[in-house]
Amino acid sequence: MRHCCMIGSVACFFLLSVCPFEATAKEDFPNFVVVLSDDQSWVGSSVMMDPEDPETRSDYYRTPQMERMSRMGMRFTQGYAPAPYCCPTRRSLVVGQTPARHVYQKDQPGWTTAFRKSLSLPRMLKLANPDYQTAHFGKWDSRFDNVTPEQMGYDVSDGLTGNDTGGGKGDKDAGASDDPKQVDRLTNRAGAFIAKHAKSGKPFFVQVSHYAVHLDIFYRESTLKRTRQWEPGRRHTLPKFAAMTSDLDQAIGQLLDRIESLGLLGNTYVFFMSDNGGRLTMPGQKRGSLPRNYPLHEGKGSMYEGGLRVPFMVLGPGIEAGAISRVPVTGLDLFPTMAELAGFDGVLPEVLDGGSMVSVLRESGKGTVERRQPFLIFHQAGARVAQSALRQGDYKIVKHWAENRVELFNLGEDLSEQKNLAAENRNRCNEMERSLDLFLESVGALTERNTTKAEQREMFSEAAP
Repeated sequence: MRHCCMIGSVACFFLLSVCPFEATAKEDFPNFVVVLSDDQSWVGSSVMMDPEDPETRSDYYRTPQMERMSRMGMRFTQGYAPAPYCCPTRRSLVVGQTPARHVYQKDQPGWTTAFRKSLSLPRMLKLANPDYQTAHFGKWDSRFDNVTPEQMGYDVSDGLTGNDTGGGKGDKDAGASDDPKQVDRLTNRAGAFIAKHAKSGKPFFVQVSHYAVHLDIFYRESTLKRTRQWEPGRRHTLPKFAAMTSDLDQAIGQLLDRIESLGLLGNTYVFFMSDNGGRLTMPGQKRGSLPRNYPLHEGKGSMYEGGLRVPFMVLGPGIEAGAISRVPVTGLDLFPTMAELAGFDGVLPEVLDGGSMVSVLRESGKGTVERRQPFLIFHQAGARVAQSALRQGDYKIVKHWAENRVELFNLGEDLSEQKNLAAENRNRCNEMERSLDLFLESVGALTERNTTKAEQREMFSEAAP
Protein backbone atom coordinates (compact mmCIF):
# COMPACT_ATOMS: atom_id res chain seq x y z
CA MET A 1 0.00 0.00 0.00
CA ARG A 2 1.25 3.46 -0.87
CA HIS A 3 2.06 5.66 2.14
CA CYS A 4 1.71 9.40 1.86
CA CYS A 5 0.62 12.47 3.79
CA MET A 6 -2.81 13.52 2.59
CA ILE A 7 -3.19 16.26 5.16
CA GLY A 8 -0.76 18.41 3.22
CA SER A 9 -3.49 19.16 0.72
CA VAL A 10 -5.42 20.83 3.52
CA ALA A 11 -2.50 23.12 4.19
CA CYS A 12 -2.33 24.18 0.55
CA PHE A 13 -6.06 24.68 0.43
CA PHE A 14 -6.01 26.79 3.56
CA LEU A 15 -3.24 29.00 2.30
CA LEU A 16 -4.43 29.45 -1.26
CA SER A 17 -8.08 28.69 -1.81
CA VAL A 18 -10.36 29.66 1.07
CA CYS A 19 -12.37 32.87 0.85
CA PRO A 20 -13.69 34.29 4.14
CA PHE A 21 -17.36 34.95 4.72
CA GLU A 22 -18.28 38.63 4.82
CA ALA A 23 -19.39 39.29 8.38
CA THR A 24 -22.62 41.13 9.08
CA ALA A 25 -23.99 41.93 12.51
CA LYS A 26 -22.17 40.21 15.37
CA GLU A 27 -25.38 38.74 16.74
CA ASP A 28 -25.81 36.76 13.49
CA PHE A 29 -22.91 34.53 14.49
CA PRO A 30 -23.61 31.80 17.05
CA ASN A 31 -21.35 30.77 19.90
CA PHE A 32 -20.03 27.21 20.16
CA VAL A 33 -19.13 25.17 23.23
CA VAL A 34 -17.70 21.66 22.85
CA VAL A 35 -17.54 19.53 26.00
CA LEU A 36 -15.42 16.40 25.62
CA SER A 37 -15.36 13.74 28.32
CA ASP A 38 -12.57 11.18 28.48
CA ASP A 39 -13.05 7.41 28.27
CA GLN A 40 -16.76 7.70 29.03
CA SER A 41 -18.81 4.70 27.99
CA TRP A 42 -21.99 4.99 25.94
CA VAL A 43 -23.67 3.58 29.07
CA GLY A 44 -21.50 5.63 31.44
CA SER A 45 -24.23 7.99 32.61
CA SER A 46 -27.83 7.88 33.78
CA VAL A 47 -28.98 9.20 30.39
CA MET A 48 -30.83 6.47 28.51
CA MET A 49 -28.99 6.83 25.21
CA ASP A 50 -31.73 4.88 23.44
CA PRO A 51 -35.11 5.56 25.08
CA GLU A 52 -36.42 2.26 23.73
CA ASP A 53 -33.78 0.26 25.60
CA PRO A 54 -33.38 0.64 29.39
CA GLU A 55 -30.02 -1.14 29.20
CA THR A 56 -28.51 1.90 27.46
CA ARG A 57 -27.88 3.83 30.66
CA SER A 58 -25.81 3.02 33.71
CA ASP A 59 -27.39 0.82 36.33
CA TYR A 60 -25.45 2.65 39.07
CA TYR A 61 -24.11 6.11 38.12
CA ARG A 62 -26.32 9.16 38.59
CA THR A 63 -25.73 12.11 36.28
CA PRO A 64 -28.65 14.55 36.59
CA GLN A 65 -26.86 17.32 34.69
CA MET A 66 -26.25 15.10 31.67
CA GLU A 67 -29.93 14.17 31.88
CA ARG A 68 -30.70 17.89 31.95
CA MET A 69 -28.64 18.35 28.80
CA SER A 70 -30.55 15.56 27.08
CA ARG A 71 -33.84 17.26 27.97
CA MET A 72 -32.59 20.62 26.71
CA GLY A 73 -31.45 19.34 23.34
CA MET A 74 -31.02 16.30 21.10
CA ARG A 75 -29.42 13.00 21.99
CA PHE A 76 -28.05 10.69 19.32
CA THR A 77 -28.54 6.98 19.80
CA GLN A 78 -25.76 6.29 17.30
CA GLY A 79 -23.01 8.79 18.06
CA TYR A 80 -19.42 7.79 17.34
CA ALA A 81 -15.95 8.98 18.28
CA PRO A 82 -13.54 9.22 15.35
CA ALA A 83 -11.28 6.63 17.03
CA PRO A 84 -11.28 4.21 19.98
CA TYR A 85 -8.36 6.09 21.59
CA CYS A 86 -7.80 9.60 23.01
CA CYS A 87 -5.10 11.23 20.87
CA PRO A 88 -6.39 10.41 17.36
CA THR A 89 -9.91 11.54 18.24
CA ARG A 90 -8.66 14.86 19.58
CA ARG A 91 -6.57 15.58 16.50
CA SER A 92 -9.50 14.60 14.30
CA LEU A 93 -11.81 17.11 15.95
CA VAL A 94 -9.35 19.92 15.18
CA VAL A 95 -9.14 19.21 11.44
CA GLY A 96 -12.26 17.14 10.71
CA GLN A 97 -10.34 14.18 9.29
CA THR A 98 -10.34 10.47 10.04
CA PRO A 99 -7.22 9.23 11.88
CA ALA A 100 -6.52 7.04 8.85
CA ARG A 101 -5.09 10.22 7.31
CA HIS A 102 -3.00 11.50 10.17
CA VAL A 103 -2.36 9.55 13.36
CA TYR A 104 -0.50 6.37 14.34
CA GLN A 105 0.86 5.95 10.83
CA LYS A 106 4.47 5.18 9.99
CA ASP A 107 5.56 6.90 6.79
CA GLN A 108 4.47 10.53 6.82
CA PRO A 109 7.39 12.83 6.11
CA GLY A 110 6.44 16.45 6.65
CA TRP A 111 3.22 15.54 8.40
CA THR A 112 3.74 17.80 11.41
CA THR A 113 4.45 20.87 9.30
CA ALA A 114 1.38 20.25 7.16
CA PHE A 115 -0.82 19.66 10.20
CA ARG A 116 0.20 22.98 11.73
CA LYS A 117 -0.77 24.81 8.53
CA SER A 118 -4.05 23.01 7.89
CA LEU A 119 -7.50 24.56 8.02
CA SER A 120 -8.35 23.90 11.65
CA LEU A 121 -11.68 24.41 13.35
CA PRO A 122 -10.70 27.72 15.04
CA ARG A 123 -9.15 29.02 11.81
CA MET A 124 -12.27 28.18 9.87
CA LEU A 125 -14.42 30.13 12.34
CA LYS A 126 -12.14 33.14 12.09
CA LEU A 127 -12.52 33.04 8.32
CA ALA A 128 -16.28 33.05 8.80
CA ASN A 129 -15.90 36.05 11.09
CA PRO A 130 -12.56 37.46 12.35
CA ASP A 131 -14.30 38.47 15.58
CA TYR A 132 -14.56 34.83 16.72
CA GLN A 133 -12.60 34.28 19.94
CA THR A 134 -11.39 30.71 20.43
CA ALA A 135 -10.10 28.73 23.40
CA HIS A 136 -9.18 25.19 24.38
CA PHE A 137 -9.07 24.23 28.06
CA GLY A 138 -8.08 20.86 29.44
CA LYS A 139 -6.59 17.77 27.84
CA TRP A 140 -4.94 18.49 24.48
CA ASP A 141 -2.97 15.22 24.20
CA SER A 142 -0.90 16.05 21.13
CA ARG A 143 1.85 13.44 21.64
CA PHE A 144 4.74 12.76 19.28
CA ASP A 145 5.27 16.27 17.92
CA ASN A 146 4.17 18.84 20.55
CA VAL A 147 1.85 20.81 18.27
CA THR A 148 0.24 23.41 20.56
CA PRO A 149 -3.36 24.66 20.50
CA GLU A 150 -2.08 28.12 19.57
CA GLN A 151 -0.24 26.68 16.58
CA MET A 152 -3.58 25.23 15.46
CA GLY A 153 -5.30 28.61 15.70
CA TYR A 154 -6.66 28.85 19.24
CA ASP A 155 -6.34 32.25 20.91
CA VAL A 156 -6.17 30.87 24.47
CA SER A 157 -5.36 27.44 25.87
CA ASP A 158 -3.81 25.45 28.70
CA GLY A 159 -0.93 24.51 26.41
CA LEU A 160 0.59 21.07 25.93
CA THR A 161 -1.48 19.05 28.36
CA GLY A 162 -1.96 15.30 28.61
CA ASN A 163 -3.10 12.55 30.93
CA ASP A 164 -0.52 13.44 33.57
CA THR A 165 -1.79 17.02 33.74
CA GLY A 166 -5.17 15.84 34.91
CA GLY A 167 -3.89 13.48 37.55
CA GLY A 168 -2.14 10.41 36.26
CA LYS A 169 -2.69 7.79 33.63
CA GLY A 170 -2.25 4.60 35.61
CA ASP A 171 -4.67 1.91 36.67
CA LYS A 172 -5.22 2.86 40.25
CA ASP A 173 -7.46 4.59 42.76
CA ALA A 174 -5.56 7.81 43.49
CA GLY A 175 -7.80 9.08 46.29
CA ALA A 176 -9.81 12.13 47.28
CA SER A 177 -9.12 15.62 45.92
CA ASP A 178 -10.46 19.14 46.39
CA ASP A 179 -10.59 19.52 42.60
CA PRO A 180 -10.72 15.99 41.15
CA LYS A 181 -9.45 15.81 37.56
CA GLN A 182 -9.43 19.64 37.56
CA VAL A 183 -13.18 19.76 36.91
CA ASP A 184 -13.55 23.04 38.80
CA ARG A 185 -10.53 24.69 37.23
CA LEU A 186 -11.65 23.83 33.70
CA THR A 187 -15.21 24.96 34.37
CA ASN A 188 -14.06 28.24 35.89
CA ARG A 189 -11.62 28.94 33.04
CA ALA A 190 -14.28 28.25 30.44
CA GLY A 191 -16.90 30.23 32.35
CA ALA A 192 -14.65 33.28 32.64
CA PHE A 193 -13.82 33.10 28.92
CA ILE A 194 -17.52 32.89 28.02
CA ALA A 195 -18.46 35.76 30.33
CA LYS A 196 -15.68 37.97 28.94
CA HIS A 197 -16.81 37.58 25.36
CA ALA A 198 -20.49 37.71 26.18
CA LYS A 199 -19.78 41.16 27.59
CA SER A 200 -17.69 42.20 24.57
CA GLY A 201 -20.36 41.01 22.15
CA LYS A 202 -17.88 38.93 20.17
CA PRO A 203 -18.83 35.39 19.15
CA PHE A 204 -16.78 32.63 20.73
CA PHE A 205 -15.82 28.97 20.47
CA VAL A 206 -14.50 27.15 23.51
CA GLN A 207 -13.67 23.47 23.88
CA VAL A 208 -13.59 22.04 27.38
CA SER A 209 -11.69 18.75 27.24
CA HIS A 210 -12.13 17.06 30.61
CA TYR A 211 -9.60 14.68 32.11
CA ALA A 212 -12.44 12.73 33.71
CA VAL A 213 -13.26 9.91 33.64
CA HIS A 214 -9.85 8.69 32.48
CA LEU A 215 -7.86 6.87 35.14
CA ASP A 216 -6.45 7.49 37.75
CA ILE A 217 -9.57 7.71 39.89
CA PHE A 218 -9.98 11.02 41.76
CA TYR A 219 -13.12 12.20 43.55
CA ARG A 220 -14.46 14.50 46.22
CA GLU A 221 -14.78 12.81 49.58
CA SER A 222 -18.29 14.26 49.97
CA THR A 223 -19.31 12.80 46.62
CA LEU A 224 -17.94 9.39 47.56
CA LYS A 225 -20.08 9.42 50.71
CA ARG A 226 -23.15 9.78 48.50
CA THR A 227 -22.20 7.14 45.95
CA ARG A 228 -21.51 4.59 48.69
CA GLN A 229 -25.22 4.80 49.52
CA TRP A 230 -26.34 3.90 46.00
CA GLU A 231 -27.30 0.37 45.03
CA PRO A 232 -24.61 -1.20 42.80
CA GLY A 233 -25.70 -2.55 39.43
CA ARG A 234 -24.93 -5.61 37.35
CA ARG A 235 -22.36 -3.71 35.27
CA HIS A 236 -21.25 -0.78 37.38
CA THR A 237 -20.40 -1.39 41.02
CA LEU A 238 -17.47 0.85 42.02
CA PRO A 239 -18.42 3.80 44.30
CA LYS A 240 -15.17 5.71 43.64
CA PHE A 241 -15.59 5.68 39.87
CA ALA A 242 -19.24 6.63 40.32
CA ALA A 243 -18.04 9.59 42.41
CA MET A 244 -15.59 10.72 39.70
CA THR A 245 -18.40 10.50 37.15
CA SER A 246 -20.69 12.48 39.46
CA ASP A 247 -18.06 15.21 39.93
CA LEU A 248 -17.74 15.52 36.15
CA ASP A 249 -21.52 15.74 35.87
CA GLN A 250 -21.71 18.57 38.40
CA ALA A 251 -19.06 20.51 36.46
CA ILE A 252 -21.05 20.18 33.26
CA GLY A 253 -24.10 21.49 35.08
CA GLN A 254 -22.15 24.50 36.33
CA LEU A 255 -21.08 25.32 32.79
CA LEU A 256 -24.70 25.11 31.60
CA ASP A 257 -25.69 27.36 34.49
CA ARG A 258 -23.13 29.96 33.41
CA ILE A 259 -24.32 29.92 29.80
CA GLU A 260 -27.93 30.23 30.92
CA SER A 261 -27.28 32.98 33.49
CA LEU A 262 -25.54 35.08 30.83
CA GLY A 263 -28.58 34.82 28.59
CA LEU A 264 -26.67 32.97 25.86
CA LEU A 265 -28.85 29.92 25.30
CA GLY A 266 -30.64 31.58 22.41
CA ASN A 267 -27.42 31.91 20.41
CA THR A 268 -25.13 29.16 21.69
CA TYR A 269 -24.69 25.58 20.52
CA VAL A 270 -23.34 23.07 23.03
CA PHE A 271 -21.92 19.75 21.78
CA PHE A 272 -21.19 16.95 24.22
CA MET A 273 -19.41 13.68 23.46
CA SER A 274 -16.68 11.36 24.70
CA ASP A 275 -13.32 10.83 23.00
CA ASN A 276 -13.75 7.04 22.90
CA GLY A 277 -15.64 4.23 24.56
CA GLY A 278 -15.28 3.09 28.15
CA ARG A 279 -12.68 0.81 29.63
CA LEU A 280 -13.46 -2.87 30.14
CA THR A 281 -11.86 -3.08 33.58
CA MET A 282 -11.61 -0.81 36.59
CA PRO A 283 -9.11 -1.10 39.47
CA GLY A 284 -10.81 -2.35 42.60
CA GLN A 285 -14.12 -3.15 40.90
CA LYS A 286 -15.71 -6.48 41.55
CA ARG A 287 -16.80 -8.12 38.34
CA GLY A 288 -20.49 -7.65 37.72
CA SER A 289 -22.78 -10.15 36.10
CA LEU A 290 -22.56 -8.15 32.84
CA PRO A 291 -19.59 -6.50 31.04
CA ARG A 292 -19.09 -2.81 31.86
CA ASN A 293 -20.17 -1.60 28.39
CA TYR A 294 -23.10 -3.97 27.88
CA PRO A 295 -25.08 -4.07 25.61
CA LEU A 296 -22.12 -2.98 23.49
CA HIS A 297 -19.29 -5.38 22.66
CA GLU A 298 -15.75 -4.77 23.95
CA GLY A 299 -14.45 -1.29 24.88
CA LYS A 300 -11.71 1.31 24.58
CA GLY A 301 -9.13 0.40 21.93
CA SER A 302 -11.53 -1.84 20.04
CA MET A 303 -13.23 -1.32 16.67
CA TYR A 304 -16.37 -2.92 18.06
CA GLU A 305 -19.20 -0.68 19.26
CA GLY A 306 -17.92 -0.56 22.83
CA GLY A 307 -14.79 1.23 21.67
CA LEU A 308 -16.44 3.63 19.22
CA ARG A 309 -20.03 4.41 20.19
CA VAL A 310 -20.17 7.22 22.74
CA PRO A 311 -22.65 9.54 24.48
CA PHE A 312 -23.43 12.32 22.01
CA MET A 313 -25.76 15.29 22.60
CA VAL A 314 -26.31 18.72 21.08
CA LEU A 315 -28.38 21.66 22.30
CA GLY A 316 -28.88 25.12 20.90
CA PRO A 317 -31.19 27.45 18.95
CA GLY A 318 -33.57 25.64 16.62
CA ILE A 319 -32.95 22.24 18.25
CA GLU A 320 -36.05 20.60 19.65
CA ALA A 321 -35.81 19.99 23.39
CA GLY A 322 -35.77 16.30 24.27
CA ALA A 323 -35.41 15.21 20.64
CA ILE A 324 -34.01 11.79 19.75
CA SER A 325 -32.05 11.11 16.58
CA ARG A 326 -31.20 7.67 15.22
CA VAL A 327 -29.05 9.10 12.43
CA PRO A 328 -25.46 7.85 12.81
CA VAL A 329 -23.13 10.79 13.52
CA THR A 330 -19.47 11.16 14.39
CA GLY A 331 -17.17 13.72 15.96
CA LEU A 332 -15.89 14.36 12.43
CA ASP A 333 -19.25 15.98 11.71
CA LEU A 334 -18.66 18.83 14.17
CA PHE A 335 -16.33 20.73 11.82
CA PRO A 336 -18.73 20.99 8.83
CA THR A 337 -21.71 21.47 11.15
CA MET A 338 -20.14 24.47 12.85
CA ALA A 339 -19.02 25.79 9.47
CA GLU A 340 -22.61 25.84 8.22
CA LEU A 341 -24.00 27.29 11.44
CA ALA A 342 -21.35 30.04 11.43
CA GLY A 343 -22.08 30.95 7.82
CA PHE A 344 -18.68 29.92 6.49
CA ASP A 345 -18.80 30.88 2.82
CA GLY A 346 -15.62 29.22 1.57
CA VAL A 347 -15.29 25.76 0.10
CA LEU A 348 -14.42 23.20 2.73
CA PRO A 349 -11.37 21.00 2.02
CA GLU A 350 -12.00 17.80 0.09
CA VAL A 351 -10.16 15.84 2.79
CA LEU A 352 -12.88 16.61 5.35
CA ASP A 353 -14.44 13.27 6.26
CA GLY A 354 -17.51 14.44 8.15
CA GLY A 355 -20.72 16.08 7.03
CA SER A 356 -23.02 18.77 8.36
CA MET A 357 -25.61 17.69 10.92
CA VAL A 358 -27.63 20.89 10.52
CA SER A 359 -30.60 19.29 8.78
CA VAL A 360 -30.76 16.66 11.52
CA LEU A 361 -30.60 19.29 14.25
CA ARG A 362 -33.33 21.39 12.64
CA GLU A 363 -35.65 18.56 11.65
CA SER A 364 -36.18 16.91 15.05
CA GLY A 365 -33.49 14.33 14.36
CA LYS A 366 -34.93 13.16 11.04
CA GLY A 367 -32.59 14.80 8.55
CA THR A 368 -29.52 13.41 6.83
CA VAL A 369 -25.76 13.90 7.03
CA GLU A 370 -24.16 14.15 3.60
CA ARG A 371 -20.52 13.07 3.60
CA ARG A 372 -18.08 12.66 0.74
CA GLN A 373 -18.10 8.93 1.38
CA PRO A 374 -21.34 6.96 1.94
CA PHE A 375 -19.97 5.28 5.05
CA LEU A 376 -18.33 5.85 8.42
CA ILE A 377 -14.75 4.60 8.59
CA PHE A 378 -12.45 3.92 11.53
CA HIS A 379 -8.82 2.87 11.29
CA GLN A 380 -5.61 2.53 13.25
CA ALA A 381 -2.18 1.01 12.60
CA GLY A 382 1.48 1.86 13.07
CA ALA A 383 1.74 2.39 16.82
CA ARG A 384 -1.45 0.40 17.45
CA VAL A 385 -2.69 -3.01 16.43
CA ALA A 386 -3.88 -2.65 12.84
CA GLN A 387 -7.68 -2.70 12.84
CA SER A 388 -10.40 -1.08 10.77
CA ALA A 389 -14.16 -0.78 10.77
CA LEU A 390 -16.60 0.49 8.16
CA ARG A 391 -20.28 1.14 8.76
CA GLN A 392 -22.77 1.60 5.92
CA GLY A 393 -26.46 1.62 6.73
CA ASP A 394 -27.10 -0.91 9.48
CA TYR A 395 -24.17 -3.08 8.41
CA LYS A 396 -20.67 -2.89 9.79
CA ILE A 397 -17.47 -4.78 9.09
CA VAL A 398 -14.51 -5.13 11.43
CA LYS A 399 -11.19 -6.01 9.80
CA HIS A 400 -8.29 -7.52 11.70
CA TRP A 401 -5.31 -6.99 9.42
CA ALA A 402 -2.77 -9.28 11.08
CA GLU A 403 -5.21 -12.20 10.90
CA ASN A 404 -6.60 -11.26 7.48
CA ARG A 405 -10.04 -11.70 9.01
CA VAL A 406 -13.22 -9.70 8.40
CA GLU A 407 -16.44 -9.84 10.42
CA LEU A 408 -19.84 -8.54 9.33
CA PHE A 409 -22.61 -7.43 11.68
CA ASN A 410 -26.12 -6.03 11.30
CA LEU A 411 -26.30 -3.40 14.05
CA GLY A 412 -30.01 -2.88 13.49
CA GLU A 413 -30.64 -6.43 14.68
CA ASP A 414 -27.49 -7.19 16.66
CA LEU A 415 -26.28 -4.20 18.69
CA SER A 416 -23.97 -6.43 20.73
CA GLU A 417 -22.18 -7.72 17.60
CA GLN A 418 -22.59 -11.35 18.57
CA LYS A 419 -23.55 -12.82 15.19
CA ASN A 420 -20.90 -12.70 12.49
CA LEU A 421 -22.72 -12.70 9.13
CA ALA A 422 -19.60 -12.80 6.93
CA ALA A 423 -20.03 -16.41 5.83
CA GLU A 424 -23.73 -16.21 5.03
CA ASN A 425 -23.56 -12.77 3.42
CA ARG A 426 -20.24 -13.00 1.62
CA ASN A 427 -21.14 -10.64 -1.23
CA ARG A 428 -22.02 -7.75 1.09
CA CYS A 429 -18.96 -8.43 3.23
CA ASN A 430 -16.65 -8.43 0.21
CA GLU A 431 -18.19 -5.26 -1.19
CA MET A 432 -17.75 -3.40 2.09
CA GLU A 433 -14.20 -4.66 2.45
CA ARG A 434 -13.38 -3.37 -1.03
CA SER A 435 -14.76 0.04 -0.09
CA LEU A 436 -12.61 0.02 3.03
CA ASP A 437 -9.45 -1.04 1.19
CA LEU A 438 -9.93 1.52 -1.57
CA PHE A 439 -10.42 4.35 0.90
CA LEU A 440 -7.37 3.42 2.95
CA GLU A 441 -5.29 3.12 -0.21
CA SER A 442 -6.47 6.54 -1.37
CA VAL A 443 -5.32 8.23 1.86
CA GLY A 444 -2.06 6.30 2.13
CA ALA A 445 -2.95 4.61 5.40
CA LEU A 446 -0.63 2.05 6.92
CA THR A 447 -2.25 -1.36 7.46
CA GLU A 448 0.24 -3.09 9.70
CA ARG A 449 1.83 -2.51 13.05
CA ASN A 450 5.58 -2.46 12.62
CA THR A 451 6.87 0.23 14.96
CA THR A 452 6.97 0.59 18.71
CA LYS A 453 5.62 3.63 20.52
CA ALA A 454 9.19 4.73 21.24
CA GLU A 455 10.02 4.54 17.54
CA GLN A 456 6.89 6.53 16.71
CA ARG A 457 7.87 9.27 19.16
CA GLU A 458 11.36 9.42 17.69
CA MET A 459 10.01 9.57 14.15
CA PHE A 460 7.57 12.38 14.86
CA SER A 461 10.17 14.26 16.89
CA GLU A 462 12.52 14.20 13.92
CA ALA A 463 9.74 15.40 11.61
CA ALA A 464 8.89 18.40 13.78
CA PRO A 465 10.31 21.73 12.57
